[in-house]
Amino acid sequence: MLDVNLLRTNSEELKKKLATKNVDPKMVDDFLGLDTKWREAVKATEALRAQLNKLSKERKIDEAKVVKEKLKASEQSYPELEKQRLAALKALPNPPLPDVPVGDESKSVVLREVGDKPKFDFPVKNYIEIGQSLDIIDTERAGKVSGSRFGYLKGAGALLEFGLIQLVVDFVTNEKNIAKIIKEQKLSIKPSAFVPVIPPVLIKPESMQAMGYVERGGDEIYFLEKDQLYLVGTSEQSIGPMHMNETLDKEALPVRYLGFSTCFRREAGSYGKDTKGILRVHQFDKLEMFTICLPENSGEEHKLLLAIEEKLMQMLELPYHVLHIATGDLGDPAAAKYDIEAWLPGQREGAGEYRETHSTSNTTDYQARRLNIRIKNQESGIKNEYAHMLNGTAFAIGRIIIAILENYQTKTGSVKVPKALRDYLHLKEIGVK
Repeated sequence: MLDVNLLRTNSEELKKKLATKNVDPKMVDDFLGLDTKWREAVKATEALRAQLNKLSKERKIDEAKVVKEKLKASEQSYPELEKQRLAALKALPNPPLPDVPVGDESKSVVLREVGDKPKFDFPVKNYIEIGQSLDIIDTERAGKVSGSRFGYLKGAGALLEFGLIQLVVDFVTNEKNIAKIIKEQKLSIKPSAFVPVIPPVLIKPESMQAMGYVERGGDEIYFLEKDQLYLVGTSEQSIGPMHMNETLDKEALPVRYLGFSTCFRREAGSYGKDTKGILRVHQFDKLEMFTICLPENSGEEHKLLLAIEEKLMQMLELPYHVLHIATGDLGDPAAAKYDIEAWLPGQREGAGEYRETHSTSNTTDYQARRLNIRIKNQESGIKNEYAHMLNGTAFAIGRIIIAILENYQTKTGSVKVPKALRDYLHLKEIGVK
């Protein structure tokens, strides 16, 4: 949610910024029109209430009755106007930060490529062929049980998931690892570790709405109407509301969480895309980093999240590139976003392509305003200012398994296990007895 005072005083600049996210500037005008009517209604109601109090004290009964009826009518119209105003405010997305590339998806900037793409002296297979031949991914039986866009992970496939989870937990919950990355990145933020959290995957409508994913993109979310509960599409949607309506002490920040959950998405906008396999599915497991921090530190926290994501990819020795996402491809809550795309050599019939495995977003105070999460910060001169919130993928498990299978495949049909995972799996190679 945006700062109302900023909308009132700097609307033209906000219109320009929001236009880069494909938002009709008229939405700002619509809000301001409702805001003006609301303020006039508040002023009129308060004036009638004051007049009624005065007439009551003066025992002017007949005049007081007339004013009382006017006040009643004013108070009855007020809630609906307030509801419309709030809906118009919530419909406005977070404006992009100044350094975000402007334009549609094609304007996103590749910041760097990291790692060597594997070279093969044999026909390259895609992960579906590899997973089926090793009997570790079964989408055919999952289709029989659940329909399209589902899959079973079996045997070493399941072990890969467990190993990836433990690798992330061991790394990000160790304060020394976080401190080392902060030093390498020359950041000036606290080196506190991430607290592991297993959150609910069913949340109330007010929690999902407060996170800013319902106004646009709501068709991607599963809603259980009978129970009035949403299924989360990422664990940040249930971690953010943990601190709803709380005021956090400045000294306790940053709060860093590592959430693990199963995630659910309709994939409503991807008809016909990646319908086979486990690349784009309705249900998947993900480890998600989430941070609540001081406003002045959110830029550095964003760099930290990206650096952790890169470090995890480097530990697995998977080639990737980093994208600075353009304004037109940002979701409503995000003011800035980076994506990591892993190189998948088995895609496009063995020609290979980059596919997204990670994203990290700085939502500034947009979600915190909707959740009413504030900070006691006397030094800033702002009493109970809003916190900043950020999120970043540690591992989307299915997609990382895909990247491992395709990059570590061998001529004999087996798959080498990345060195960083061998102690967790107690395997050096999948498919070799």
